[in-house]
Amino acid sequence: MLGTQKAHARLFYEFDLETHIPENHLVRGIDRFLDLRELHADLRGFYSHTGRPSIDPELIIRMLVIGYVMGIRSERRLCQEVHLNLAYRWFCRLGLEDKIPDHSTFSKLRHGKFRESDLFRRLFEDVVATCIAEGLVGGTGFAVDASLISADVQKQSSSRAEDWDAAVIDPSEAPRAVREYLDTLDEAAFGAATTVT
Repeated sequence: MLGTQKAHARLFYEFDLETHIPENHLVRGIDRFLDLRELHADLRGFYSHTGRPSIDPELIIRMLVIGYVMGIRSERRLCQEVHLNLAYRWFCRLGLEDKIPDHSTFSKLRHGKFRESDLFRRLFEDVVATCIAEGLVGGTGFAVDASLISADVQKQSSSRAEDWDAAVIDPSEAPRAVREYLDTLDEAAFGAATTVT
């Protein structure tokens, strides 16, 4: 007799997410070294003491780590992947029934609380310090990628040189990303210590 698969509706399920993630899975290795114990204390001043509870910043950071490590560039797709993938749910400390934050939350936090608190820089420095302590990197030198990437520019839509008079352009009216880039160029590490700014 030919067997057929039927979905049985059960009232109760017993499911242990921990047992479904292989010991050699990449997220287990990352989780072993990701230390976010100080996160809540670092960000406490950026949250109100009144109102409804916010989304846990540790969940957002863990989801962003998944996005960076797994090459998921779209925040919308990242939310879908964490929703579907058991290993990602485990890494993010989510149960099967826990809701995934809306994708718009990431942009608000990255450009708001996380940027103001300097959280990403400190997390990066902690990761580098851990890598040095584990002997993965020496911490005495660095490399710069100077790859040449050809631009995909349409000459019909480019601006004329006459339209770019530097004396007329007001940097304070530039978009946020441009202003941040210009501010970075003024820092000593990027050449502002020289006589030419």
